[in-house]
Amino acid sequence: MQPELKAELRAVLESQIAGLEQQASGQQLRSEAVELDQAKVGRLSRMDALQQQAMQDATQSRVLQQLQRLRHALQRMADEDYGFCRECDEAIAPGRLKIDPAVTLCIKCAAQEPDRGY
Repeated sequence: MQPELKAELRAVLESQIAGLEQQASGQQLRSEAVELDQAKVGRLSRMDALQQQAMQDATQSRVLQQLQRLRHALQRMADEDYGFCRECDEAIAPGRLKIDPAVTLCIKCAAQEPDRGY
């Protein structure tokens, strides 16, 4: 892989990690316990609050999964293993890496495993 492309992708990975870390910390601050006291809060309000909390939890989980993918990509970069398909060990197309710098499969292997395209 060309050093310029590698530097560009490293900068993208680091930027995405910083943004997701900021988003994750902000979501943790907003996450509050749902008030279950029926005297204070009505049933529909509690249901709405529970639904909002479930959506925040799901978003937090997706953010943490994406952070893990991005950090693994940086680790692969440090190990000189970055940019190669984890299935066939062929080089991943630079255009594919620019779209998703954390991708671990070449387009051919990703097509064979549609549910595991990363």
